[in-house]
Amino acid sequence: MSDAPQDQSVSAQLGTHIPYLRRFSRAMTGSQESGDRFAAATLEAILTDRSVLDGHDSKTALFKVLFGIWASAGAPVEESEDGARAAAQRRLASLTNNSREALLLHTIEGFSFSNIAAIIGTDQAEAEELIAIARREMADSTAGSVMIIEDEAIIAMDIESIVGDMGHRITGIARTRAEAVDLGKADPPDLILADIQLADNSSGIDAVNDLLSDLGSTPVIFITAFPERLLSGDKPEPAFLISKPYTVDQVVSAVSQAMFFSSTETLNA
Repeated sequence: MSDAPQDQSVSAQLGTHIPYLRRFSRAMTGSQESGDRFAAATLEAILTDRSVLDGHDSKTALFKVLFGIWASAGAPVEESEDGARAAAQRRLASLTNNSREALLLHTIEGFSFSNIAAIIGTDQAEAEELIAIARREMADSTAGSVMIIEDEAIIAMDIESIVGDMGHRITGIARTRAEAVDLGKADPPDLILADIQLADNSSGIDAVNDLLSDLGSTPVIFITAFPERLLSGDKPEPAFLISKPYTVDQVVSAVSQAMFFSSTETLNA
């Protein structure tokens, strides 16, 4: 009896998870280019040996393969000789092993503690402890100014409250592309949080790219109800992306990550 229908079913399941695998890989490495290399290596490993997916649900198995490849390569992140990325490397060296990865898996990708334990090769209690450690270490590492580009007032105020409670200064809230550019020029932020669809039908992506032409490598986090628009694989994509409806933990984790790295790749990467 042919296994073709089963193989097609597994392939279909994996296909739905690949954009999020790429999102995690990019956030884990701090780079679009290196993140995509590890995501591609994961898919190649699965094509070579489907048995690596055995024992777990398809998403957990997929992320477990990725994590194994990344760890076996020495858990590399984007390297730089100097500047913001070099500072990020120094901070990374001080973090407890696997803590940041566990936090990303939990808050950004929504894995349970038991699944995180399976992915990184530990037990559930250790996975929970790693996440707690990551929260403390990363929250304490940096603080700065944050600009919010969001046209929905309630959401903007909620994000402002979350980020403010983290100890960051809010430079302001912009509802349109033009407002965002004016605000960014008047008070350049250390981090930008942006929706992609704004009040006057202008684009948050365009607003961010306008700003980065002046601000340079300012880190950006997109918070959007349309993540598929930024995870299509057809164009450069952001390292940090949160789907609406979001949780407080997701915002806190992404902001800590982006501030920690000091510089993340965006749609102009």
